[in-house]
Amino acid sequence: MPRPNAAQLAYGSATVVFSTVALLLLSRTTNALGIVVISAAGLLLGALVAMTMPARRRTPAAPTAPVAPATPAAPLPLTDEIRVPAVRVGAGADTRIGSNS
Repeated sequence: MPRPNAAQLAYGSATVVFSTVALLLLSRTTNALGIVVISAAGLLLGALVAMTMPARRRTPAAPTAPVAPATPAAPLPLTDEIRVPAVRVGAGADTRIGSNS
């Protein structure tokens, strides 16, 4: 059995609350047995609404074609130099307007 999503839980809970309050107000019952029966009816109605609400459908992923392995073009030249990344010039504290540096 799939788990209910947030919308199903929200609609089911709202149905339980509103239907129970409406039935209690319309029936004007004051005894405990009537309140229990109306509360159970509200719970059943809320569960019915939550379970019959359509769930979000997941779209199946499109099948992908297998990718051919890439053939190496030309070998990279071997060099002895070491490349060091350059210092980034950004908006630091010294570039603010009014700085005295």
